[in-house]
Formats: sequence, C-alpha cells, structure tokens
Amino acid sequence: MELSEWFQKGMTLDEYTNSMSRNKEEMLSIYEQFTLTAEDQRKLEMLKPQGLKAIVLTEDWCGDALLNNPILMRIAEAAGMEVRFVLRDQNLELMDQYLTNGTSRAIPIFIFINQEGLEVGVWGPRAPEMQALVEEGRATLPEKDAPDFQEKQMELYKRLGKAYQTDSSIWQTVANSILSTLLK
Repeated sequence: MELSEWFQKGMTLDEYTNSMSRNKEEMLSIYEQFTLTAEDQRKLEMLKPQGLKAIVLTEDWCGDALLNNPILMRIAEAAGMEVRFVLRDQNLELMDQYLTNGTSRAIPIFIFINQEGLEVGVWGPRAPEMQALVEEGRATLPEKDAPDFQEKQMELYKRLGKAYQTDSSIWQTVANSILSTLLK
C-alpha cells in the first residue's frame, strides 16, 4: 500500500482515543497540559500551506506513545496537519518498513507525508535526549538473569512514566525533537 492509503486506513484522534483501553487518561492529561511556545506556534503556522499529514504507528499500552502522541497532536493543530493512528500490531506490513535500528518494532513512529502522499520526514520512537535518559536508567539495572531484574526494571519504568506525565521540560524536549524533523 502507498502511504496515502495507510493514512486513509488510520483512525482519527477521536476514533483512536475511544478505542483506547490503556493510558487514555494519562495521554489526555499531557495533551490538556502541554502548550507550544509562541515561537514554535509561529514556525508551525508557516507549515500550514504545505498540507502535511501524519501517520502515527502506535499502541495504547506503549509508554512512549503516552508521552509523544499528545505532543504531536498539539504540533499538528498548530501546523494544520491531519493525523491518523495506525495500530502497530495489526499493521506489521507498515511497521516493518520503519524498524528502529533495522530490527526493532519500537513505537510510536510518526510518518509525515505531503499532499502527494510522499514521505517528507519520519520521527520516533523517542527524542534523542529521552533515549539517553532511558539508556542511563537501563544501565543501572542488574543483569537480566538476576532475581530482582524484573522488579528493578518495573521500578525504572514507573519512574519514567511518572516523569513523562508530570515533567513539562520533557514535553518541550519531545516537541523540540519533533519540530526539528518537521522544520528541516
């Protein structure tokens, strides 16, 4: 399928949020609290004539999607960009074209397309600064075969999840990263 067909197949924001069984309130909380800077809004306003669209490969259980998707929605509003959500696990044909490091089905992945349906940018699954934060946390974990590995890993993910939901500087870091892809 062409990217424009994937876009048409995707769900609107309302359809996606109505289908969510996990992380819905957390995602919407970030969406309600996050605002773009006036400077970012000005830059995004200049994208409106391009008629860009975004395909979001995502799943509601994903902590990175919980953080990144609401930031993208605010960016999309300011840029006049239509967004469609495509569930990764039901659409591996598309997902496998956007593997992280050529091997991982990490999400979310944002595929930006122009009016002709051609890819103009890809972002995800994390801002580089967020990837570094996750890697730093993982470096503190015990070996995978250690008896407390699962427990320590869950503690790390809970800490990250709490920061994702409450730290507005993280939200701005994500926004800056997405903007750098869109404004190339």
